[in-house]
Amino acid sequence: MAPKVIVIGAGFGGLQCAKKLAQKPVDVLVIDRNNYHLFTPLLYQVASSLLDPSDIAYPVRAAFRRARNVRFRVGEVTGIDFAHQEVRTADGDALPYDYLVIAAGSTDNFFGLTSVENVALGLKDLPHAVTLRTHVIRAFETAAREIDPAARAAWLTFVVVGAGPTGVEYAGALSELIHRVLARDYPELDLSAVRIILIEAQHQVLPAFPPHLGLDARRRLEKMGVDVRLGVRVLDATERGVRLSSGEEVGCRTLVWAAGVKPETVAPGGVLPRTRSGRMAVDQTLRVPGHPNVFAIGDIAGVVQDGRELAMMSPQAMQEGRYVARAIVKLTRGKPVAAFRYRDKGIMATIGRHAAVAQVGKLSFRGPIGWLVWLVLHLYYITGFRNRLVVFWSWMWNYIFYDRPIRLLTGSTDHTDTRE
Repeated sequence: MAPKVIVIGAGFGGLQCAKKLAQKPVDVLVIDRNNYHLFTPLLYQVASSLLDPSDIAYPVRAAFRRARNVRFRVGEVTGIDFAHQEVRTADGDALPYDYLVIAAGSTDNFFGLTSVENVALGLKDLPHAVTLRTHVIRAFETAAREIDPAARAAWLTFVVVGAGPTGVEYAGALSELIHRVLARDYPELDLSAVRIILIEAQHQVLPAFPPHLGLDARRRLEKMGVDVRLGVRVLDATERGVRLSSGEEVGCRTLVWAAGVKPETVAPGGVLPRTRSGRMAVDQTLRVPGHPNVFAIGDIAGVVQDGRELAMMSPQAMQEGRYVARAIVKLTRGKPVAAFRYRDKGIMATIGRHAAVAQVGKLSFRGPIGWLVWLVLHLYYITGFRNRLVVFWSWMWNYIFYDRPIRLLTGSTDHTDTRE
C-alpha cells in the first residue's frame, strides 16, 4: 500500500508540494477550508475593481484532474494526533497519515490592537478583497449625497496601513481607480478632497527592498497623490477615524490593514516548538523537531537561513513545497535528504499602471521596465490558462481605456455605514 501523505493547505506551498507528488508512488490528500487556490499577489486588483474574484482563484480539484494519486477535501483542521498519526477535522473525521505537510498559511496580524482589528478592512483573502471593493464604491455613493462637508471628507479619506508590497500596490491602484475611473462616475463630487494616506512604522517605503528602490516607489506614489507618512504607527481606531503615534487624529471611514501577517493556528493536539515570531520551528530539512515524518512549509514555518527567518512570501513557500515533495519521495525509498536552501529570485512591487520596482539578483528594475518584468512573472505564476488570458486582457483593457470594469454593488443597499 502506498504511503499516505496529507497536505494541510492549498496555498502556494501546499499546492506546489501536491503537484510535485502527482504520479509518484504515494497517496496524497489535500485539505483546505476553501475549494480554490488563490493567487494572493493580485488580491489588491480585486479590491481595486480591476479583476473579478474568479480571475485569481482556481479550483483545487481542477488542478489535479490528471493526478490519480491526489485527492482533495474541503474541511477545517481542528487537531493533529501525532501519537496516532491522524489529522482531525471539524467534520469529526480522523484521517491517518504516514507523512504530514503543514502548509496552513497566515492571517492578518494586528499586533494586539483590538480597536483596529474591529474596524480595519484586510487584504489577506478573497472575501476581504471583495468586501473592500464594495466598501470603497459605497463610500463614494454615500459621499455623493452627503451634505455635511466634514462627513463627506471622512468618506473620501482612505488610510492604508503598511508600506510593504501589498500596501504600496493597493495605494497606487486605489489612486488610479479614483482619479481615472470614479472621477468620471461621480461628476458631482470634488475629488480634490480625496485623501489617500499610506502609513508605515519604519522609515522606508518597501522596507524589504534596497533603499533606492524604496525611495523611487515613494516618489511615484506621491506623484500619484498618495500622502506617505513614514515612522508613524496607528495607535487606535474607530469607525470614524484613526489616532496616530504622531498625535494626529485623521477622520476617515476607510482603514485598510496591510501591516503584517502571523501564522495561522493549527490545533496540534500537543505542544509544538515555536520561533520568536510564533511560527513553527523546523530543522534544516523543514521537519518539525521530534516528528521526523511531519513537515511545515510556507508562512506557518519559521525556516532559518543565514541566521534569519525567511520572509512570509509566495516564492519561499513554493520552493519549500517542491523541496518537501522531493524529500518525501526520497524518504519512501530509504534515501537521505539534503538540507533545504532557498534560492532568492528577487522581489518586486508595482506602483500604478505602468511602473514597478524590482530587485532580481544584483539587477534593479524600476519604472516601465520594472512593470514589464512584474507583468511577465505574475502571468507566469497564475494557475490556469484561462485565468492568465483573462488577467492579461483586463490589464490591457485598463491600460488602453483607463477603465476598471468590476464596479457592481450587490447585496444590501443601505449606504449609511458600510462597516456596520
